[in-house]
Amino acid sequence: MWGEKNEAAARVRLRYYVKAGQLIRIRRGLYTKDKNYNKFELGTKIYTPSYISFETVLAKSGVIFQFYNQVFVASYVSRSVKVGNETYTFRRIRDSILTNHKGIEVKENYHIASLERAFLDTIFVKRNYHFDNLSPIDWQKVYDIMQDYKNKSLEKAILAYRKLSTE
Repeated sequence: MWGEKNEAAARVRLRYYVKAGQLIRIRRGLYTKDKNYNKFELGTKIYTPSYISFETVLAKSGVIFQFYNQVFVASYVSRSVKVGNETYTFRRIRDSILTNHKGIEVKENYHIASLERAFLDTIFVKRNYHFDNLSPIDWQKVYDIMQDYKNKSLEKAILAYRKLSTE
């Protein structure tokens, strides 16, 4: 950040700015200038690579109606992390899927799954998930992205959900 090559000097400088109130330590290694930080950006910075997905995207898109007071993130680890009043739930997803950018949108300073990608991620992690409203889903996008998962049981589940959406 300051072009400091000496790690110890950088730590001293960070401590100084935190004590002076010019930086806020959110979590080990993560700092912000004020408390108005983007919670999605923070979620993807705690563990990288990662992207916002699962129920967070599904609820935002109207596919599920349940309210979750947490942010769901696809990552290489499974755990929950509490930062301030926010809970971040990280779900482990296979590396070949995690690092594939098909269906991932780049926002300001974070990555977020498209509705179709979040739908696939959710089924991949939880086979018998209940969705309230499948009408917003673009099935052609689902089929395009699904090929990268290379999972026959996921393909069968998608066909079953597609059949449910037309009934």
